[in-house]
Amino acid sequence: MTQPPPPGAPRARIPGPQQPPPSYPRTRTGLWRRCLWGGLVLWGLSAVVTYATGNTTLLPTLILLGSFLVPVTFVLWAYEQHGRDLGVNVILGCFLTGGVLGVLGASVMEYYLLHPSLWMFVGVGLIEEAVKAAALMFVLRRQTRIRGLRAGLVLGASVGFGFAALESAGYAFNAAVSTEGIDLRALLETEILRGVLAPFGHGLWTAITGAVLLAHRRPSGHFAFTAPVVGTYVGVALLHALWDSTHGIALWLVARLTHAGLNPALFGAGYLPAVTDQQKHLFTLFSVGGMVAVSLMGIAWVRSLARRDPSWRNTP
Repeated sequence: MTQPPPPGAPRARIPGPQQPPPSYPRTRTGLWRRCLWGGLVLWGLSAVVTYATGNTTLLPTLILLGSFLVPVTFVLWAYEQHGRDLGVNVILGCFLTGGVLGVLGASVMEYYLLHPSLWMFVGVGLIEEAVKAAALMFVLRRQTRIRGLRAGLVLGASVGFGFAALESAGYAFNAAVSTEGIDLRALLETEILRGVLAPFGHGLWTAITGAVLLAHRRPSGHFAFTAPVVGTYVGVALLHALWDSTHGIALWLVARLTHAGLNPALFGAGYLPAVTDQQKHLFTLFSVGGMVAVSLMGIAWVRSLARRDPSWRNTP
């Protein structure tokens, strides 16, 4: 018969069952919403203070907030909804490293390879989509476990949004600098326009490329340039070129329909004439309508890819 231990004697503690640590950091949902609204408030305050004080040292703050707000928000949303198991480090690496490498590679290749012509935007699409895909492969070169359509959608979008944020910062800077000094109005208009269009541009296109690229990645970690991968790259590059060409296509349509004020022969040399006051409404209709049509094609493409992967609906 076992004797009970005397009062005050130390008792051995039997550890309870250990819970396995989560495979990804637990963050509160809705972080992307707080980032969006908080960033909008800070951007608005920066714009008001810059306008009121004329302090040009605030321009970098205004440019960076306006350029990175929408891309960062969408990357946070993708991480919360579909990419927690991929890891924060990988997503940040794709956004920052992939974005910087993409911008640098595109700048160098476009400088040496492109010249004004009727097919210039096709070259832009082929170059920029190639360098973004190469940047994605470079970031994931040692992450052999990462493959699959869902991972490609999230990480491809991260590279694309990093590219878009840096590109928008450059456009905003160019808009602000004029021969008459700092043009704050042009800077704000550029950031608002590019912020609204950001979800339908680089992030969307690179998500499509990344999805097919990682879906065909071999178990060894090597990237396979199969027919679907090459075909997707060409298709995305043409979608990119069509987006960039909407302005010129709208001008060409106006020139053909109105027969006044625009010389269609200029388009063959890569020059885009300005529309007259009577043609502005028709030009806006064609230009905006073209962007909407291209955006809908890209969204439909992404949705069709997402339906093929059951894990897309079962992620945290």
